[in-house]
Amino acid sequence: MPNKTTFRTMIFILLMVLVCGCASPTPTPQSIAGQSLILATTTSTDDSGLLDYLLPDFEAQYQVTVDVIAVGTGQALTLGEDGNADVLLVHARAREDAFMDAGHGVRREDVMYNDFVIVGPPNDPAGIKGMSDAAQALGMIAEAGAPFVSRGDDSGTHSKEKAIWAKAGHEPAGDWYISAGQGMGAVLTMADEQQAYTLSDRATYLARTLEGTELVIVVEGDPILFNPYGAIAVNPDKGAQIKNELANVFIDWLISLPTQEMIGRFGVEEFGTPLFTPDSAAWNAEHGGG
Repeated sequence: MPNKTTFRTMIFILLMVLVCGCASPTPTPQSIAGQSLILATTTSTDDSGLLDYLLPDFEAQYQVTVDVIAVGTGQALTLGEDGNADVLLVHARAREDAFMDAGHGVRREDVMYNDFVIVGPPNDPAGIKGMSDAAQALGMIAEAGAPFVSRGDDSGTHSKEKAIWAKAGHEPAGDWYISAGQGMGAVLTMADEQQAYTLSDRATYLARTLEGTELVIVVEGDPILFNPYGAIAVNPDKGAQIKNELANVFIDWLISLPTQEMIGRFGVEEFGTPLFTPDSAAWNAEHGGG
């Protein structure tokens, strides 16, 4: 049985632990304060305004800066594979799983989702407005030879488009099919200028409506248009430059209930509906989703 001195020492240590825990409600590891995190992500999270909305909270809470590289998902995954990013926020699940299976990432978490929509000119030359079968709609665009602007940039959106063309049984080619090699915002601008169709994530399209686009949603609601996003911590074995601790702190923050609630509020004031739906394990456990 411990003597009185030992017992008092144990009580003192316990009190110190409790006091220290209460004095530091925000976990700000000394080892990450002042660092910069390289986030490789999709153009949709940037063009929609989501990052400008979320990141200041993280930077202020942890006293770090986030350097954003907004590119297509394919390019973001390549940046991670080459060790030129610390963390990824992307939307091409099969490619994300392949990235993890190859050992390029050490952690992947579900973050949120929205959906893709086919948008086009109000006069709808292919006659697809109101359809819910995306593959059939693309087939009708091809048969009509109506202008279609493709991302053409190996992005998550481009991957989804190619999957829909494959389901439609079409290999798109011809003067009507324009491969832009650009991000989502630029492609929507091109489609607007050329009165063409394109595939867009809903968030970026809605954000663009605030700038006066003439494009309208013509096809939505097909299950193939589901668009989930995941966060991946890059394997620190790729080099000493990889900030794994900071990447994990970022992912923990991104999937936490307070940040998920922020995601769920984004866009509601402007559009009456969130542009992204929270989807982390913590969110689904709290709200019965998943």
